[in-house]
Formats: sequence, C-alpha cells, structure tokens
Amino acid sequence: MTSTLTPAAASRSGRRHRTGQQPVPLTPFPPAPRFRLRSSRPDQLLLLGLLLAIAVVQGVNIAGFPSFSDDEGTYLAQAWAIQQGQGLAHYEYWYDHPPLGWLQIALLTWAPALIAPESMTVGAMRSVMLLVTLVTAVLLYVLARRLALPRWTAALAVALFGLSPLSVELHREIFLDNIAVAWILAAFVLAASPSRHLWHHFAAGICAAVAVLSKETMLLALPAVLFTMWRHSHRDTRKFAVTGALTSCVLIGLLYPLFALLNNELLPGRGHVSLWDGVVYQLSRPGSGSIFTDGSGANKVLDSWLYYDRVLPLAGLAAALLLAATYRWSVTARATAGPAFVVVLLGSVAAFRSSGYLPDMYIIQALPFLALCLAAVAASVRGLLHRRLPRTAAIAAFTALALAGAAYTVPHWYEGGRTAMTDDPNARFRAAAAWLDPAAGHVTDPERRRVLVDDSLWLDLVHHGYRPGTGAIWFYKADLDPAVGRVLDDGWRDIDYVVSTPTVRRDAKDLPTVADALKNSTAVATFGEGEQRVEIRRTHGGGAR
Repeated sequence: MTSTLTPAAASRSGRRHRTGQQPVPLTPFPPAPRFRLRSSRPDQLLLLGLLLAIAVVQGVNIAGFPSFSDDEGTYLAQAWAIQQGQGLAHYEYWYDHPPLGWLQIALLTWAPALIAPESMTVGAMRSVMLLVTLVTAVLLYVLARRLALPRWTAALAVALFGLSPLSVELHREIFLDNIAVAWILAAFVLAASPSRHLWHHFAAGICAAVAVLSKETMLLALPAVLFTMWRHSHRDTRKFAVTGALTSCVLIGLLYPLFALLNNELLPGRGHVSLWDGVVYQLSRPGSGSIFTDGSGANKVLDSWLYYDRVLPLAGLAAALLLAATYRWSVTARATAGPAFVVVLLGSVAAFRSSGYLPDMYIIQALPFLALCLAAVAASVRGLLHRRLPRTAAIAAFTALALAGAAYTVPHWYEGGRTAMTDDPNARFRAAAAWLDPAAGHVTDPERRRVLVDDSLWLDLVHHGYRPGTGAIWFYKADLDPAVGRVLDDGWRDIDYVVSTPTVRRDAKDLPTVADALKNSTAVATFGEGEQRVEIRRTHGGGAR
C-alpha cells in the first residue's frame, strides 16, 4: 500500500512505532504527482507529436467525410442566427437542448464567418471541431499524468482517443457532445490538480456545469468529478473544496431555468414553448429498444459504432470492468477509478437500458474514458509482468502482447483512416448547392424562389440569396409550421424546387406537402447514385407567383 507521508512525517511515524505508539494510517490511494505540462519538455515533445498525428488523420478531408448529418445543420444554423442577432434559424428553439452549446459554436465560428460569410456552411465549419479535438487531447494527456499514469500510458490514451476510426468519424462532425467532452475533461483536470487550490475546485464545478449546459447527458459524469475531487483534495480543506465545487456547479446550472423564467417560458402556456415541455419530451421520448435485439434502433446504433471500430468500445468497456474488479489491490485501478470506469460504467448502464433513447453521438462522451481505461490496463499488465517475471522475460512478454494487439488494431485502423482521408460522400451535397447558386445560371431571382431543403444544405441556400424561412424552407416546416403554411397556402404548388436527399425521402411519408411535392416534380439534376443520391426536383407548374 502506497503512503502519501513526507519523509519527515514518515520518520516521526517510525519513531512513534518503535516507542510503542500506533503508526499513522496510510491512505489507500497513490499520491497525486505534481505534474505540470509547461515544465516537462519530454511530455511537451511527445504530446506535440501526438497532436500532429491527430491533426493529419482528423483534418485531411474533414469536409468530405463523413456524410453531413441533420444535427450538424441544425446546430450551425442556430449559431449563424446568434451571429446575426436575429431569429432567422430554420429550427425553432424549444428547450430540447440547453442553448450554451450553440453559443459556443457561434463563438468558435465567428472569426471565420466574419472573414468569409459564405464559409458559414457545414463542410467549411467542421474545421473548428478539429481545434476542439486537439484541446480535448491535451486535457486527456494532462489528466492521465495527474492520475499517476506513466508518460507512455498517457500517450497511449491520447493515441487511442484521437486515432480510432470511430473517433475520427464522430469528432469531425459539429456535435454538441464534442464541446461538452472538452469541458468535462477540464473539470477532471482541475479536480485532480496537484496544488489543491480551492479556486481549482471552484473552477472544476464551473467547467462541469458548462459541460452539462452544453449537452445534458454530461450529468452522468458529475459523480466521477466529485469522486476525483474528494480523492485529490487535501483532507483539511476537502469539505470546502467539494462544497465550493457543488455550489459553483449548481449556481451556473440554474442560469438555464432562469433564462427560461425571464422569457416567460419556464412552464407550459398558450402560444409559447417551455422548458418544462422540453424536459418532459426528453424523458418520455420513444425508446430505441434493447441493443441486444436485432433490428432495434439501439442495436443499429451499436452496429454503426462497431462498424468503424471494435477495439475502443468493446476492449475499453472490458478494461473498465477489469479496473472495477481489481480496484482493491491494483494501484493503477485506484488511480483511474474516478474519471475512468465510473463514467464508462454509468454510461453503459444508461445505454443498455431498453426504455431509453440512444442517439448516434452518445458514445462521444465515453471515448476519452474508454481510451483511459485501456491505457490504465496496459500499465497494470506491464507492472504485473515486471513483478512476477524476471526483467528480460517481462519485457519479452509485454512486447509480445503489444505486438499482438497492434497486429489486430493497426490494419483495421489503417483502413478506417484511409477511408476518412480519401472518401468524399459529401461531393453530391456540394454539387447540389453549386447547381442552386444563381451564379451557375440554373436558377434566377433566388429571392422569389421557394425551395424545400434539409438541414445540411439550408445555410448554403441562404448564402446563395434565398430568403431564410420562406425561400429556403426546412422541409419539415412545410407541414408543421403554421407561418410557413401561410406562405404555402396552395400546398406543393407554391414550391419551386425540392432538394431530395436521403433524409427528405425517408421522412416524406409523414409529411403530406413534402410527399406531394416529390410526387409532382421532375428531377432536373441528379448527383450520386442509388439511395444516397441528391436530386434537384422542379415542381410541375408550381412555384412562387
């Protein structure tokens, strides 16, 4: 068992023991190392190399792969509306998510949009997510080192986190989860601060609150943050540290209901949305079924994760369970307990329940902790081999295990990385946006045209001169928004074009106006093939008059 006593205190304890007094009890946790990245040149150089590798793998072809998602278009449109200072977004805010995530996206994209307003599109603005990923990687490295993990183990955690094909696919997309993960890791880093300043713990509470207000699923990580703070704080000031962190977290978190209250939108009422309705929806929305049931929504989400990578999700979960099983006698397990397997296990329980909704991006919040668990197990295995075997045999055994793991992982990750850096499924979206650009000559007088489009291309049309909301129309609003319905009083006949994407075709069955527009139109341009094609369809004799 490792002691945290200073040499002088240990000497005094030994003297008391020899004179018949009881020795000072030892802490069950290893001492927190006083690691500071700014003063460690080897760590700086190693981390710089890792960041360069992640920047190349995740940055090359970032606008081309993966395919644009609806959520990306929604989040970016909200950020653009914030920058404009007007309610121009196609997606009415109704408290389905806290607004802080969109505010941060607006801040991150403000400078590029100011320099080149036409660049405020999903493909171009994905570059800001690379910056978020690099910051997250730095925080993960610092956290691993502050948890007493060796330098090579911290580097392994960052490599697993940043180079997994699953991470590459999800980190490139403009998701609130990616921003929230950076904030929660910052909270862990501050909670594990070796200097144990009270303001570090207050700041940890603030970062945790910002993470939750960026994406509410980060609530699952808060117990682990408090556990880490309790473990790393000084016993004389522990109660102050935890109380201060909780106070700052709660006070920042209360800004969300206060925002709703000041807008008279806290409770349901006639003619306005409410925070209460948003919370009720999130808690009662239809579940995705069990991940173990073939064909269920949750099972399809799991398959999509494992399609990109099996190592990080499955081996990471197994590593978390192993750390939990060896907690009592493994120093490494105790060191990584708070910020690693607690988060992974809580997240797994939430994912495995059959009654809940499981979104595609749910696993983002677990990725750094899965990587940390795997790296911690690797450190434990190395230590175990060196304790049980002669030095040469231990080195040979660990090298053989490492080569076996690399032999399985590297080929799969190489193929995944090559696909991400070369495939361009978004070429069809860019081609459709270019066709609708008035400069191409296919469409004239865009201010008078009405085009049904999905989230991913909505901002492209706005930059091409189509009027937000009543010219560039998010296809859902053609049937669900009374304000748009008044513009389309003659139904599909008031629509000029429909941009038929896989999302539009999939959801048109529940939207009569959209279905009629697709039925009564002809494709004038097609980009791509099969189910993933994007069509520009001109309505038969319809359009703005």
